[in-house]
Amino acid sequence: MNQRKNKPIIGITIGDINGISAEVTMKALQDNRLLKNMTPVIYAHGKAITFYRKLLKLEDFNFMQIRSIEEAHPKKVNVLNIIEECPEILPGVETAEAGKMALAALDQAIGDLKADKIQAMVTAPLNKNNINSAELKFVGHTEYLTQAFGAKESLMFMIAEDLRVGVVTGHIPLAEVPKNITGPNIKQKLKIMLKSLQEDFGIQKPRIAVLGLNPHAGEEGLLGSEEEAIIQPVIREFKDKGHMVFGPYPADGFFGMMHHKKFDAVLAMYHDQGLVPFKALSFENGVNFTAGLPIVRTSPDHGTAYNIAGKNVAEEGSMRAALFSAYDILTQKQGWQEDE
Repeated sequence: MNQRKNKPIIGITIGDINGISAEVTMKALQDNRLLKNMTPVIYAHGKAITFYRKLLKLEDFNFMQIRSIEEAHPKKVNVLNIIEECPEILPGVETAEAGKMALAALDQAIGDLKADKIQAMVTAPLNKNNINSAELKFVGHTEYLTQAFGAKESLMFMIAEDLRVGVVTGHIPLAEVPKNITGPNIKQKLKIMLKSLQEDFGIQKPRIAVLGLNPHAGEEGLLGSEEEAIIQPVIREFKDKGHMVFGPYPADGFFGMMHHKKFDAVLAMYHDQGLVPFKALSFENGVNFTAGLPIVRTSPDHGTAYNIAGKNVAEEGSMRAALFSAYDILTQKQGWQEDE
């Protein structure tokens, strides 16, 4: 494993350079606790970081430009130039050049992860629109990384201090959700969630709440049949195997009455059902973790925020949490593997 003085090297892909990605990354890395535990490498371009250092008046933010991961300094923030020429930086403006840079950063970090040159990845927000092309349909980081690392399935797992939410269906149109709520799909996501809670978070006997698909969890068939026909049989199957899986619960009352505090994780049926309450409750320190991959990847739970880009008002809490979470999960996984 390529480390410097027993500290993991954690790669940070810069995302959209015209959004708030650089700002939250630089602000988060000013927390000295991070440098004590990890060697950060930002996949970007030195000129872009210098631009924002000056614009945002972050005089205390220092970094070292490197040409390869092997040059990474363990006591400094490192910036790896992933393209020859830095594109023009236009805070708040969507450009094709920024999209190309974001994709180049992601692809190079993936390559370094596969080569074990870095030990984890934190992805800053990017814009799907300026990455998509006729050759590439980019739906999101989760799907792109799942394919890149050859995983059959993964789980979008939103994590915070007292709340963890996974989703059965992710970045698909709402109209396609019902036909993707199947017994096999729910089983697969539950298996990944159980394994992740044990291996990534050290919870040996996790308690999981499963939400219903329909309002009031179907109201015993009055408002939908998926709960009785699909979801309940899966829950019974997991219970019969000794797992503490409960539900299905109506989503509104479940979060409204703060029942999530009684469980280690919640499995929602679709994207907004899980992410709306998660972000309402944990937006400032929420983290998006991709469970089920052979590598550790986290990200902040917000987007590019073009409307505030370059204005020095972006909050770095979620990015800081993503960096700490990557380190914590990596440490937990290594401990688990050593115990096996």
